[in-house]
Amino acid sequence: MGGAGARAYPGRMTARLPLFPLGAVLFPGLVLPLHVFEDRYRCLVRDLVAAPEEEQRFGVVAIREGREVGSDGVHALHPVGCVARLRRVEPYDDGRFDILSTGAQRFRLDEVDSTLPYLRGHVEMLDEPAGDSAIPLGALVATVFETYRRSLGASSDADLPEDPHALSYLVAATVVLDLTDKQRLLEAPDTTDRLRRELRLLRRETALLGLLPSLPGVQLTRIPASPN
Repeated sequence: MGGAGARAYPGRMTARLPLFPLGAVLFPGLVLPLHVFEDRYRCLVRDLVAAPEEEQRFGVVAIREGREVGSDGVHALHPVGCVARLRRVEPYDDGRFDILSTGAQRFRLDEVDSTLPYLRGHVEMLDEPAGDSAIPLGALVATVFETYRRSLGASSDADLPEDPHALSYLVAATVVLDLTDKQRLLEAPDTTDRLRRELRLLRRETALLGLLPSLPGVQLTRIPASPN
């Protein structure tokens, strides 16, 4: 894992990260459980476990074309992903792993290296500016989000973070949206822009829920595990 550390350049921070393409979007601050069974990702996990603790991280990037499973499954990746820090590894006797990681910093994917069993990315770490209206927008999004949750049948108010940055990512991960909408939220240039997008999406989804004769069962508190 010797190239996994970050390097500083004038005006930018770059790194080389092992990549774990998924059919889902990971957001900073959110938990990601994974079941790892493919040989290439078993190799990735073994390399992570053998690395120093500060290098036990990988890049989660959503698949734009293709599928998660299979040697030729991934054809194209979205340009922005999220660093995942390894928190727990539970090995199986047959070589599989259950791992738990948490989302950290966003990155932009500059180049993909396919010389190892798994992909590696040359990435640029992205800043997290607040924008000009994050605090008032955060309060408004929190209110509309509670209306959305009640439309889904939630029985009590959620314990939402007061920090608009953390709130923006919690809402992005929790609202039932397709991958394209979630990816756009991840790519938002700042917290204010992300909250504005979420406000529109929440109002849209709440209106659509009001038209449904019955509601599907929906988990609102975590990202589902991905079978990789």
